[in-house]
Amino acid sequence: MADTRKSPQVGGIDELYALPLAEFTPARNALVKELRHAGEREAADEAAAARKPTAAAWAVNQLVRSERKAIEQLLALGRELRKAQAALVAGGDAGALVSRSERERGLVQELVDKAARILTQSGGRASEATMDEVGETLHAAALDEESAAAVGSGRLTRERRAIGLGLGAAGPAPRRVAPRREAPPPARVTNAERRLAEARAAAREAREAAEAAEQGRRRAEREASKAARAAEQAAERERRAAEALERAKGGA
Repeated sequence: MADTRKSPQVGGIDELYALPLAEFTPARNALVKELRHAGEREAADEAAAARKPTAAAWAVNQLVRSERKAIEQLLALGRELRKAQAALVAGGDAGALVSRSERERGLVQELVDKAARILTQSGGRASEATMDEVGETLHAAALDEESAAAVGSGRLTRERRAIGLGLGAAGPAPRRVAPRREAPPPARVTNAERRLAEARAAAREAREAAEAAEQGRRRAEREASKAARAAEQAAERERRAAEALERAKGGA
């Protein structure tokens, strides 16, 4: 009968990348020790080679687990985006590329917001730099197949960077091109890149404003909490003073 038990070499390492970031290293060391004790030398070596992810990579790994449907939508949209890029290079219209780019940016922003909540809830810090890295990684996953595979694995160890519009990852050139079709003017690509850069800058500004607003809200909550405690303490002092006055009157 075939052995259907879960392989510790696969399941154990996958579980490492699902743990809170601070628990990764001690859990990995424990897994290596356990596998070596069990005589699973090859699996132990693989576990020992598992690298602790950066904060941004860890957040993306958690998105893969908690927002799997949205991640799959992003990767599918990335395939459509690469096809649209290839069509643009072949002389097609830029409209399809722009439309898909806008959808991709919107989905990336939604996932970045969710990653920020995951980091905050885990006790981490969703800094602007970290969230930019999360966004860049998700954007890279939509633009090239290698990054898509790395993100989809849920074992990402470092952030990924997207270069330009990723035209080099759009796939092979079409096998048949109309002989009279002229090459697309560079302005098409330039304009598409400009619109993408403007949208990304606007998204970054929006994230900064949201972060500033969140910090302001937290400060207001802290001040309100301090004021409430001060009011309670003042009320208690008033009650004790009133009781002391009553006792003084009774003893007069």
